[in-house]
Amino acid sequence: MNTGGNLLDRVQASLGAQALETGMAHGILVLQIAPESLAPMVDRLKREFGFDLFLDVTATDWPQRRPRFDVVYHFYSTRDFVRVRLKTRVEEADPTVDTLVPLYGSARYMERECHEMYGIRFRGNDDLRPLLLYEGFVGHPLRKDYPKQKEQPLVPYRDVQP
Repeated sequence: MNTGGNLLDRVQASLGAQALETGMAHGILVLQIAPESLAPMVDRLKREFGFDLFLDVTATDWPQRRPRFDVVYHFYSTRDFVRVRLKTRVEEADPTVDTLVPLYGSARYMERECHEMYGIRFRGNDDLRPLLLYEGFVGHPLRKDYPKQKEQPLVPYRDVQP
């Protein structure tokens, strides 16, 4: 028996008052929260409600809006087969949120990618080196104001021994 609907109802009843906005999108409960609520709310989602799988963190860029960025998280319950999405907004001047590495080890790599592509900083993640781009790449290519025709500095190839 799928108790997913019941679980989402319980999550919304318990955590909805702490959210700035709540809603449903494509069968997924969406909670918009303040940045400082992120780690405590994710901890509760994991411990109390069984969202044991961290699926993704990404961002959306709204250059004309203040705050400019939404940092978007997806979690899954392997017991109840449902997803929940958390969104928090951060300013362009300080696009920083707390890391989720203490709760989900896989966050270490997902946060690196989000940092690289959007410039979101994850306070407490001590390894935000590039994953997809090379060291020295300038800018964040998924920001909407990134010039797609921009040329990057060339990086010399390393000598590789066969």
